[in-house]
Amino acid sequence: MLRPKQPAQTHLYMEPVDMRKSIDGLAALVEQEVASPPAEEVLFVFCNRGRDKTKLLY
Repeated sequence: MLRPKQPAQTHLYMEPVDMRKSIDGLAALVEQEVASPPAEEVLFVFCNRGRDKTKLLY
């Protein structure tokens, strides 16, 4: 488990995401849609269509 050294900026991705996506798939989604490089110290929160599962990318 990784913890940010300082409070990280958090972005909630509002569209439903396929929870079968791996870390690489979520990072590609961030690069394409959010236009933010995933190497920045930012926390991205993704959820599925039913809004009962989440994935975090830091």
